[in-house]
Amino acid sequence: MVNSILNKAFEAAKKVTFEKDAKLIFFSDLHKGDNSYADDFRNNIRVYSHALQTYFDKDFTYVELGDGIELWENKSFKPIFDAYQPIFSLLQRFHEKKRLYLLWGNHDMEFRDPLKVEQVIRNFFPPKNITDKEAYFNLAYYESLLINFEGSNRSIFALHGHQADYMNYRHWKINRFFVRYFWKYAQKWFGIRDPTSPAKNYKELVKVEKKLHQWILDHNQQMVLCGHTHRPRFPDPGDIPLFNDGSCVHPKSIIGIEIENYEISLVKWYLDAGADKAIVKTILEGPVSLEKYL
Repeated sequence: MVNSILNKAFEAAKKVTFEKDAKLIFFSDLHKGDNSYADDFRNNIRVYSHALQTYFDKDFTYVELGDGIELWENKSFKPIFDAYQPIFSLLQRFHEKKRLYLLWGNHDMEFRDPLKVEQVIRNFFPPKNITDKEAYFNLAYYESLLINFEGSNRSIFALHGHQADYMNYRHWKINRFFVRYFWKYAQKWFGIRDPTSPAKNYKELVKVEKKLHQWILDHNQQMVLCGHTHRPRFPDPGDIPLFNDGSCVHPKSIIGIEIENYEISLVKWYLDAGADKAIVKTILEGPVSLEKYL
């Protein structure tokens, strides 16, 4: 069943081609909420905002690999928009520059419906003129991307990763119900972890990674870049090419994957504990030429 889900996502993937000197940043699993006690993202807002602005200024293309918005704990987009309006405004600028790709994950799976996306845009990003209208309503959420680089005959299959997690793909509404009406409050009152999340369930995390590994082996070592598990992965050349960009809800830090000049790196942004409290970026893995994986 999981193989058929992954195959379908691969076949339906949005195909995009970049030049070899293109610059891309991949983040996922922000889980932007309403800035309340249950909002895991709120502690990293300063770090993320700084990183996002830096990438915009340096002409990076922003790719969000799902779970950017927390729609399990929150019934409505409005409190999320109100809490993080400056971030959405910056994402709007990425979109206007044609440097934005958004994927849906299990926590924002409602955005697989184009009508839901259009409704949000109409309510929160009203166009001022016809040009704005045409630009805004070209915004789309995708399930997956097939990223190609000029001169290469291999591609990167980018998706959230919950396609390898049957319950979180087929029965996500059941999990959403328990998170929204039970685990959210159990977390507040008793500190109970959400057992529906592979990021907090080691056995489920391992299952997801094993299924993705097997799919890659069955598809001629197809390079995969995903999120979902919150666990960063950066394989050595020659290993199974499964990359994971981590998440933006790590304690006081965010982790992502950069591609620049046909090289790939795993990077971490965090608030330095020094006296100046500066936000800094460090390279955790890489850079390694994509030729080693493609």
